[in-house]
Amino acid sequence: MNNASAKHLEIPEAEYELSAIRSAGNGGQNVNKVATAIHLRFDIQASSLADKYKFRLLNLNDSRISKDGVVIIKAQSHRTQELNKEDAVKRLKALILSVMAEAKPRKATRPSLNAKKKRVDAKKRTGTKKVLRGKIDF
Repeated sequence: MNNASAKHLEIPEAEYELSAIRSAGNGGQNVNKVATAIHLRFDIQASSLADKYKFRLLNLNDSRISKDGVVIIKAQSHRTQELNKEDAVKRLKALILSVMAEAKPRKATRPSLNAKKKRVDAKKRTGTKKVLRGKIDF
């Protein structure tokens, strides 16, 4: 997976752990009987991700990542366990893809002379408008 393209990110099922829990909140007849919510646990250090992506994930300021480097995602928006599993895995993939995206280096540019002149003129117009709002001395 070291050279995985962003579109075809595959996380082996052995690398994350899914456990079913009961959903929080109101849910009618099944709320205390059926465990439809899913807890997904993904150990960053033990994963097959490239080291630079592991480093980026560990340094991410995200509340889903614990201090010991485990991503914990709770999915409970759907009524079935299957849909919640798919949702949890999709959210894990999105998190990993967010650190895989390379930021384009910024090219330093300078404003043109015309842009500088327009900016100064606009500031002068605003200044004169504010001066005209003052008290008039006869």
